[in-house]
Amino acid sequence: MLENPENWLTLGVAALGLVFAGLLALARLASASPDLAPADGKLPPCPSSPNCVSSQADPRDETHYLPPLRFQGDPGAAWQRLEAIVARQPRVTVRSRRPGYLHAEFRSKIFGFVDDVQFLPDPERRLIHFRSASRAGYSDLGVNRRRIAAIRAAFQEAAP
Repeated sequence: MLENPENWLTLGVAALGLVFAGLLALARLASASPDLAPADGKLPPCPSSPNCVSSQADPRDETHYLPPLRFQGDPGAAWQRLEAIVARQPRVTVRSRRPGYLHAEFRSKIFGFVDDVQFLPDPERRLIHFRSASRAGYSDLGVNRRRIAAIRAAFQEAAP
């Protein structure tokens, strides 16, 4: 049976199909929404894996730390601006929106892997803290860092 090259091709395609199906199943298993509620004005810490960035991480931690979003003027207007920017992002679902907290899920285009992105304002200091983390896997190939950079750029561009 395996002496025929066509059989090898069929076997290879079947194996790739099983790998693909397995990855999709893994993505679905990892998509259960974890409890990420802030506590005492803090977002959950990043895990040790490099698939998370946070403005509340230790600034000496180059893997995880990014500075918070800064704004001028009215904190309420800045928060509304951020909510609008997040809502316009591709493949996003806002999971929790309440005064002083926003949690959105971002899904990857191909496999549907989920990243949780949270925002927490600090109106007195004119800052908005964030945490962007993958639910599954070890490396995100910089996706969370680039996402926050894009949100930051849009937030700055939309500033009055």
